[in-house]
Amino acid sequence: MAASGRDDDRGYEQAPSGEVTAIRGGVVTLAEAADAFLSSPRAASPNTRRACAGVIDRLVAELGPDRQLATVPGDEIAAALRRLWGKRAPSTWNRNRAAVVSWLTWCADKKRWTAPQLPGDAERRKEHSDTTRALPRARIERLLSRRDVPLREKTLWRMLYETAARASEILALNAEDLDLEQRRAPIRSKGGDTEFVYWDTGTAHLLPRLLRLPDGTMRTSGPLFLASRRPVPARRPAPRDICPHTGRARLGYDRARVLFKKYTATVTSDGLELHQLRHSAATHLGDQKVPLQLIMAKTRHKSPRTAMRYVKPSDAAVAEVTSLLGPSRRSH
Repeated sequence: MAASGRDDDRGYEQAPSGEVTAIRGGVVTLAEAADAFLSSPRAASPNTRRACAGVIDRLVAELGPDRQLATVPGDEIAAALRRLWGKRAPSTWNRNRAAVVSWLTWCADKKRWTAPQLPGDAERRKEHSDTTRALPRARIERLLSRRDVPLREKTLWRMLYETAARASEILALNAEDLDLEQRRAPIRSKGGDTEFVYWDTGTAHLLPRLLRLPDGTMRTSGPLFLASRRPVPARRPAPRDICPHTGRARLGYDRARVLFKKYTATVTSDGLELHQLRHSAATHLGDQKVPLQLIMAKTRHKSPRTAMRYVKPSDAAVAEVTSLLGPSRRSH
């Protein structure tokens, strides 16, 4: 190890805090650059870190984790992005592209590493407004009442709808976070703030069943939603994502998304997206004439303009208010 403030033969220096970091011009691999970014303040929020890690880790594995960051062309990164997510929805492409751009920009600006840039042809894609994302209330109830849906999925879907929370926020919850009596739990929002999500009786009835162990006791710590099997040693996640009672890992977003699509697929549709449960909750509150300010408090949107994307009145709600424009009824 090099002495404090001095370089070693690999281009690293010892920081005063004891952290080893690559210096300007030093050799840093893709894996090292990814680890540095994901442990930085830029990814301090657990939700941000988990979302970015899923994208950056896959990209690094696709390109080769031991390759030097400075020697990977931007065109090659763009090609890898297209292979991994080029055929996905524009919103998915834009979200994953943004994570990669944020990582590469951080490497160049904060660490002063020579880092590639994405070429112009790997630009953001236009996202088309989807006015059908909100599901009818009756369809939500049928979906959440199906007997062929396992308890874990039924609880997750019901909780997403009743809390109007993001899937990543609910999947990040631990058993010890739950306030079962007050029907609420703290979550870390996009900006890193701690806020509460609230659920109703449907979720309240399901959670104790989800937490119950085979011997009749209850899980009191560890991830709330668990994967079906224990992780293999080669892919063992961080200790915080392992249940101390069962040894099973936290349920991942990708798996939860795939299962939701599977159970909601029809002859004419490939299935629904988890985000539609949040979208539907906001729309249904708007249909019941809940003020926008309260809907924003429920969904935790900071901007009315953003919240209005979700609060799109249904055809039935529009038809109902249309009656107010008709001639007044005569009373005899």
